[in-house]
Amino acid sequence: MKTGIYAGTFDPMTLGHLDLIERAAKIFDRLILAVAVSSRKTALFSIEERMEMARACVARFRNVEVDSFDGLLVEYARSKKIHILIRGLRAFSDFEFEFQMALTNRKLAPDIETLFLMPNEDYSYISSSTVREVAQFGGDTSQFVAPPVQAALHRRFSSKG
Repeated sequence: MKTGIYAGTFDPMTLGHLDLIERAAKIFDRLILAVAVSSRKTALFSIEERMEMARACVARFRNVEVDSFDGLLVEYARSKKIHILIRGLRAFSDFEFEFQMALTNRKLAPDIETLFLMPNEDYSYISSSTVREVAQFGGDTSQFVAPPVQAALHRRFSSKG
């Protein structure tokens, strides 16, 4: 059974992420959506909230499961005996960072491959940071995120008002 890991902070999960999940779910028998516990970024949502939103968003996919990890992604992949990481490339601006990360992972774990997927062009401009900013200022996020995420954003920012 071919299994891949699609990892990220998903803070919050966007329609672009969901598009990549749908694409990867067609390629792999099993897909693990791995939500990063810690990151270089300060998260808007806790790991529990991000996992809850992720589970709600991917419930329609029979072969997608949600898990969390802390530390190096390649070590998590090894612990799961998975050899394929999925990464998304929205635009050329993503390429440099993702390429560096893939090469670093290759040095750390030569047995693990990185597969790059591009989202539908309708979602190529969406980023989690842009969604957070739109939500923070009361903008409509329905074009960028799934309903469970939109509800969580609304709760988060309406409680700060």
